[in-house]
Amino acid sequence: MTPEKNKTQPEINTLRDKIAALDAELAENFKAQFSTAPFLSRKTVSFQGNKDKPAYGWYKYKEAFSAELVEYFLGSYKGRISGKVLDPFAGIGTTLFAASSQGIPADGIELLPIGQEIIRARLLSKRKLTTDDTGTIEHWITSLPWKSYSERLPFSTIRITENAYPPETVEAIERYRSALQQENENAQAILRLALLCILEDISYTRKDGQYLRWDARSGKRRPGTKAFNKGKILDFDTAITVKLKEILSDVRDAELPVTLFPVKQIAGDIRLFKGSCLEILPTLEKASYGAIVTSPPYCNRYDYTRTYALELAMLDLTQAEVLNLRQEMLSCTVENREKDLLKICPQWESFIEAANQQKLLQTICTYLEHEKASGTLNNSGIPRMVRGYFSEMACVIGECARVLKPNARLFMVNDNVRYAGVSISVDMILSDIAQALGFEVENILIVPGKKGNSSQQMGAYGRVPLRKCVYVWRKR
Repeated sequence: MTPEKNKTQPEINTLRDKIAALDAELAENFKAQFSTAPFLSRKTVSFQGNKDKPAYGWYKYKEAFSAELVEYFLGSYKGRISGKVLDPFAGIGTTLFAASSQGIPADGIELLPIGQEIIRARLLSKRKLTTDDTGTIEHWITSLPWKSYSERLPFSTIRITENAYPPETVEAIERYRSALQQENENAQAILRLALLCILEDISYTRKDGQYLRWDARSGKRRPGTKAFNKGKILDFDTAITVKLKEILSDVRDAELPVTLFPVKQIAGDIRLFKGSCLEILPTLEKASYGAIVTSPPYCNRYDYTRTYALELAMLDLTQAEVLNLRQEMLSCTVENREKDLLKICPQWESFIEAANQQKLLQTICTYLEHEKASGTLNNSGIPRMVRGYFSEMACVIGECARVLKPNARLFMVNDNVRYAGVSISVDMILSDIAQALGFEVENILIVPGKKGNSSQQMGAYGRVPLRKCVYVWRKR
């Protein structure tokens, strides 16, 4: 150990002790609100709960929670929900469509174009598909019209997606994209959605945490790394016809009239705002929502612009647009620069101050800065990310309190995280900030079965289970 590291070690140990004491103090304060919820499970609060549901399972959006979770909370509090539901981090629209199926109108805000595209396609379900529409899809399944289509419509390539597909697959995609332009809006929505659903299966990549993992057959293997084989890489014609058959089968098997996405009913109106919730929330009307059901990005370094890079490129985003999108996201990755929050909304000063006054959070930030200075932090951007995450979330929470009606509830799914050996109790820190911004913390529901840490954290500091929770806050 270098002299500099020896010099700072006593102070770091003191900070760790202070973090532990402040964490224990908050745990005592929220003791009555914490409870393990048997009805929750890792499946319920994740994409896994949607895998077998028609429509929800067609596109593998791993950051989604289940429709069952939304239905449970909206059902349990139905008599106490008056008016529209809001999801500031709408993803692929699970909250919106689950609420709508119960006759509750819902608004969503979504930044990522892939989420916007899925929601747009689902909104077309309000228009019944005609026999001609389903016949068009049947024709594409049986006749493969793109194979004889001479024109090709190229798609964008960004740095992270270069050479992601075999050459013959690129040609097939381009012919398919060009051919679908000849169909009507409903048929195009299905055909385009099916393409987005299969990109991982026909590529050399696999979504793996916060990045794309490359198969050795791509030729992108880094020297000294172990070769990765993702298994069978599907050819385009097989993958697209299987996906179209799945979609068409679900549509035809539905007991209700034929729609693009079968659901119980769509009685509640759905409205989507495209963009960052930091920009859009301040424009929404005060006290206009009866509930908020959401799951923000976790403070876990995941970069959605990398995870969904294939889809973003297929939606024709340029490299510059992807980089800009990364900075617009809530600060959840080490590449996020500090945002000028008061420039976004000058009225947020009290929200930011609520985060700045949270003792546990500020002690954790001081600790991370010390770890950065001593050279023991594995990425120097972590302190900036953590500080930015909670400051931005304080602004989101403050705006949520503003747009909710009195006594309305906010339901939030989130994970605790760990950096430099210190567990960050995201659940208690955010709940404490929420209390300062007009919420009463009714429950912090613990999902049974705690998750572990990254291999880096466990190797250096040992395994410490982390809580995953659903917060239930009521606007005072």
